[in-house]
Amino acid sequence: MNASTWQLPETDRGWVTDGGLETDLIFHRGLDLPDFASFPLLDAAEGRAALDDYYRGYADVAARAGAGLLLETPTWRANTDWGARLGYDVDALQRVNRDAVAHLRGLADAVPDGVERVLVVGAVGPRGDGYLAGDLDADRYADYHRPQLAAFAEAGADLASAYTLTTVAEAVGIVRAGQDVGLPVAISYTVETDGRLPDGTALGDAIEQLDAATGSGAAHVLVNCAHPDHVSPGIDGDAAWAARIAGLRVNSSRLSHAELDEAEELDEGDLPDLASRTWALASALPAVRIIGGCCGTDSRHIAAMWAEGSPVGK
Repeated sequence: MNASTWQLPETDRGWVTDGGLETDLIFHRGLDLPDFASFPLLDAAEGRAALDDYYRGYADVAARAGAGLLLETPTWRANTDWGARLGYDVDALQRVNRDAVAHLRGLADAVPDGVERVLVVGAVGPRGDGYLAGDLDADRYADYHRPQLAAFAEAGADLASAYTLTTVAEAVGIVRAGQDVGLPVAISYTVETDGRLPDGTALGDAIEQLDAATGSGAAHVLVNCAHPDHVSPGIDGDAAWAARIAGLRVNSSRLSHAELDEAEELDEGDLPDLASRTWALASALPAVRIIGGCCGTDSRHIAAMWAEGSPVGK
């Protein structure tokens, strides 16, 4: 497979993806997730059952919408530094990343009628904290993330998506690592309340710099972990780079990242308002076809978004 030329398959109504996995598991299902990591749940029958129930909610949304479904692995924290904190060495991480893909492949084979198509996606998270800018060495990031991407490729993932990235350097490194192992990679930046990356880079500049450094090697770009009102200031729907944004995974809350870090209660937001604002944001962009959520959202939020219609042909 030539990872640099892979494109998200066309579907009649776009792609449903999931919401805030970790916040749902913690606040709604009462699970303890040290370091905000959900991948250890794969190593226990009760944990796998909780994950299965979570993903089935989004499969139902996709079936009702007649859309495609992206099943994304619970591996946002399953990289070397975070894994070591949780007692997972290199071999254990490789195993759990492969197991995550295999487990979702089994769920993909049992989605309800109405789901147009299913892809299994390996989810990658940042090396550091998802809200803080990291260093600027793209090659170091490539070396760091390559083992996880290789595990996804070995297990037969269709795609990898790297979420909550705060710097262009880490995005470039992840795309290069995906190219090394032959796995297409999508890049998802997070933004602050002003629509800029946490290091101050304008969203459009971050997309253009990524494409320049990788030969447009990213499969597509998303924005995640920010309320639509925070993403909007960084958007210029008429700019050429806007056509690279294929997906939105928004937060339910208008709180800043710093405020969310300190919050002890879940801010679920206003579902109808969030849905309409997400739809308005998607409509301002020419190529959005993936709609999902991030912190504070669950299948109810995503169902409300999809009740607004489909991003395809908007």
